[in-house]
Amino acid sequence: MTYEIEKTKQEWRAELSAERYAVLREAATEAPFSGSLLHVDANGVFTCGGCAQLLFSTAQKFDSASGWPSFDACEPGTIVERVDRSLFGRRTEILCAKCGGHLGHVFDDGPTPTGLRYCVNSAAIDFTPAN
Repeated sequence: MTYEIEKTKQEWRAELSAERYAVLREAATEAPFSGSLLHVDANGVFTCGGCAQLLFSTAQKFDSASGWPSFDACEPGTIVERVDRSLFGRRTEILCAKCGGHLGHVFDDGPTPTGLRYCVNSAAIDFTPAN
């Protein structure tokens, strides 16, 4: 798959912190309940930590008690999905549609009407509060 933003490993390493690189470019997962954006409740938006594309709003966020920021929907066209067989069988990985950065996974066990739980690493996203 190709993305609007394509960079070499070296370019990504130069731009991202070690933790952010591991998550966004190598599909690492931060420890549960350790992410800085887990308890963000203020109004605002969440953007990709690699390219700043808008991904989620706080209106889509909910407390899943899973240990990672969770959302019941994403902004249309901002996320692509692919099958992930790396752990525990088959999961659905979510990536930024603009730069291909690994964000986390989406599950069909959400408690809201969408039934979805976008489980996202804090290290993969940034939060901008509403004015």
